[in-house]
Amino acid sequence: MIVCPNCNHQNPDGASQCEACYTPLPVTASCSNCGAAVQTDAAFCGQCGFNLRPGSTVPEEVEVTVPSASTVEPTVVSPPVPDLAPTAPMMAREPLVTANKALDTEPLTAAEPFVTPNLGPNLEKIPASIPTIPDPPPLLSVPVTTESAATAVNTSPPVPAPQPAGVAKTQLQQQSARLIHVQTNTPIELPHSLSVVHIGKPNDLVPPDIDVSGFANSEIVSRVHANLRVEGDACYLEDVGSSNGTYVNNTPLPKGNRHRLRAGDRISLGKGDLVTFLFQIS
Repeated sequence: MIVCPNCNHQNPDGASQCEACYTPLPVTASCSNCGAAVQTDAAFCGQCGFNLRPGSTVPEEVEVTVPSASTVEPTVVSPPVPDLAPTAPMMAREPLVTANKALDTEPLTAAEPFVTPNLGPNLEKIPASIPTIPDPPPLLSVPVTTESAATAVNTSPPVPAPQPAGVAKTQLQQQSARLIHVQTNTPIELPHSLSVVHIGKPNDLVPPDIDVSGFANSEIVSRVHANLRVEGDACYLEDVGSSNGTYVNNTPLPKGNRHRLRAGDRISLGKGDLVTFLFQIS
């Protein structure tokens, strides 16, 4: 697979442009050292880091020696430092200041009682104890009966029954994709049971799923002209080697490249826009 550098879409090997955004895809080559896929203009390999420029060689490994335990220098242990003797304080301590005497250090007497500071009307009365908050009442437990449990089990959404193999529809087919013949305004629904829809005219090799032999100018359409591939929610158009080519929005579609169709795309089978279809999703 080739990853588009513009939209990161994975394209098939050999594609020259992105099938999602039509950006030209880079040309890849193999690394001469490890064989990984690299771009031709790359300077280094993204897998092994090999220099892809002319004259480069594989870098030699450099051996790193680790010193043994015998060559490690021993650590030096410094002698313990003795404790220093306590020193005298630099300044003398000041006496405590009382509430009645700012600078007197004598004890208080009975004639001079200690004055209690006024704490205000809200701070004088301090409650003796803090009342406790009662615990909330316990929750009542509701018994679950067998009938209620069975009802709870039965309320789950039903599981859809699996579809048989071979009839599973893709998301795009469930949206009813179709082609509108521009010249006659004739709708053609895509078959719901096919992931690959062949467009062309009756033949013994690949019978067409969409037969255009009944439309005017159908002689320019090859018997095996183009294919529509439905993958998930996407539909791709590819030319399978027609004589007069396939065009999308008046742009030729190269053989081997796919185009992701979008609603309103104009598909022309052959030159001259004589057999034209519009791709629609409903």
